[in-house]
Amino acid sequence: MSSARRFLLDVPDLWDEVDLSGEQLARIRAQALSMTDDPRERMRINDMFRQGREVSRAARRQGALLATGTATVYDEGLFMAYGMVFAVTTPAGQELTLPVLSTQLGVSSSSGQAPKDRIVSSVRLPHVGTVARVTGTETTRLTADIDVRLLTMHTMMPVPGRPADFLVVTLASPNLPLKNEVYDLFDAITSTFRFLTEDGRPVEVADAA
Repeated sequence: MSSARRFLLDVPDLWDEVDLSGEQLARIRAQALSMTDDPRERMRINDMFRQGREVSRAARRQGALLATGTATVYDEGLFMAYGMVFAVTTPAGQELTLPVLSTQLGVSSSSGQAPKDRIVSSVRLPHVGTVARVTGTETTRLTADIDVRLLTMHTMMPVPGRPADFLVVTLASPNLPLKNEVYDLFDAITSTFRFLTEDGRPVEVADAA
C-alpha cells in the first residue's frame, strides 16, 4: 500500500491557477498589445491568448489534477507557459519503459507523428529519483480549427508502492524562440516535485537519496 496520498509542485510566483479568460488575462493581453504597432506581432499575441484559453479547457477536459500557468509581459515581450499534472495507470500486462513511452508521449496530436526534435531520456530528480522524460516541439490539435506548436516536457513520476501508477508532469510553452531558457525553467520546476503523505509529510523515496 502506498503512503503517498498527495503531491507538491513549486511553480514561480507569477504562475497561478489557470484562468485564461478572466479579467486579469484581459489586462495582460491589453498590456502586451500596447507594446507594439506591428500588425503581425499583434496577431501573434492574440493567437497566443486564444491558444492559452484552449490549453486550459483541454487540460480540464482531460482530468488534470493540477492546471497552472502564466502570461507575463516583460520588456522583451510576452511569455506564456502552462503546467499540468495527470494521473496515469499502466494497462495490465504492460510496462512504461522508455521504448513504450517513446511511442505514447510527445506525439503531435494533429498528425500522430513524433516531432523531429523529440528526446526520450531518463533524469534524476531530488525528491523522486530516476524518472523518464520526453521533450519536443509538438503540434497540438486543440479544436477542429486550432493547432498550436508548443515546447513540451513530460516527466513520469512513479507513485511509491504502486508500480502501475504514475503522475505525469507536463509543461508547455508557445514561446518557441526561447527553447533553451524554457527547458531550463521546466526542469527547475519539475525538480521540485515530491510526494506527500496524507498529513503532509514528504514521502521518502530510496532512489532519490
